[in-house]
This record gives sequence, structure tokens and C-alpha cells, in this order.
Amino acid sequence: MYDVKPNLIIGFHGCDADVCEALLNNPNHIKISEKPYDWLGHGMYFWENNYDRALQWANDKKERGEINQPAVIGALLQPGYCCDFTETKYIQVLSSHYYIMEKGYRLMEKALPENKDLPYDKHKDKILRELDCTVIEYMHKLLFRNAEKEIRKNGFTQNKLFDSTRGVFTEGGPAFNGAGLFAKTHIQICIRNLNCIKGFFLPRREIDFYHLPTLTYS
Repeated sequence: MYDVKPNLIIGFHGCDADVCEALLNNPNHIKISEKPYDWLGHGMYFWENNYDRALQWANDKKERGEINQPAVIGALLQPGYCCDFTETKYIQVLSSHYYIMEKGYRLMEKALPENKDLPYDKHKDKILRELDCTVIEYMHKLLFRNAEKEIRKNGFTQNKLFDSTRGVFTEGGPAFNGAGLFAKTHIQICIRNLNCIKGFFLPRREIDFYHLPTLTYS
């Protein structure tokens, strides 16, 4: 009953300035991420309502020589049928698919992928999340195959495919000594169904409302 999220949210995508300009000029030409270590599986990633974290991520990429000019593009998103890992139901759904997948790996005598740390990550946040990504993609693939089987058999399916995945992540170490809050805690949303992206925009620079010249009070 409450599986579909009808609300609109603002997401920010950190990227190179060339990517930002390309999306503004041609919003239908979207490149999704299909890296084996994507935290929420494959799709287009956004920091939910978190411009600063998106810019920080882009700046970090520049420092590592992976992009030339850091930029952030905003997007209006409607998550739709969302596999939301902040909700118990979807954690359980993913866990059940892990055990099915793990059994298959065991029968084939294959080693499961692992979440790994990057050498430069002093906080050991398991940045390379190959296990998580593999399980999430396995879940999506199994749901898709089950839907296909139903369509071939009945001409329709009651299996729904997820439009997006969403999760809260704690990383970056404690915000201060003894803190239970972490410096880079954030919410990410991964859009799989690109129809959930309603449009892109260039974020405005915030101005001081108190000193706006267009408003006067007597």
C-alpha cells in the first residue's frame, strides 16, 4: 500500500563541469553508473537534498585526478516504486535474495564478492562495495526474470520492478571525539527507471535574504 513514493525530492549529482553542461543541454542523454562496486546497484546516483556533499565528492574526484573541473547538477526526482533500505521490509527482501545467491555460489564453488577498503581510506568505510552491489543486482535480475516468466505464461505480471534504490550511509569517521554522528553521513538515491528524473537544473548560489535590495520594510 505504501510501496510507491509519490513525493518529489531534490537530488544533487557531483560530476565534471562537462557532464553538468551536457545534461543541461541534453537531459535525455543520461549515462548510468554500472561499476561493480556501486553502493546501491546500477543507475544514476544523487545525494538526496545534499548539495555540499555532492560538491565535496566532486572535489575529491578532482584531487585524485579523475575529473577536471568539479561541478554539481540538481535534479527533480520522483522515486516511484523504491527499494528503500531505510525501511525494514526492503532490508529483509535484500537479505532473502542474498541467501538465495549465496547458495548458488556455494553450489558452483565460487567465492562471493567482498566489500573492500581503499588504501587511502583511513576510516575503513568499505568504499568498494562489490558484495552489496552484486546482491542488489542479483535481486533486480531475479525480479525481472520472474516478471518475464509471468508475462509469457499469463500475458501480464504482478511482479513489480524497482524504479529506484535508496539508503542512508555513515562514513568519514566520527564528527568529533566520542561522537555517534559521522562526518560524511548522507542519503543516496540510485535511479534505475530514468523516467523518475523529471528534469535537471543548475543550482543557484544562496544569497542573504536579509540584505535583498528588492524588499523594504517601513
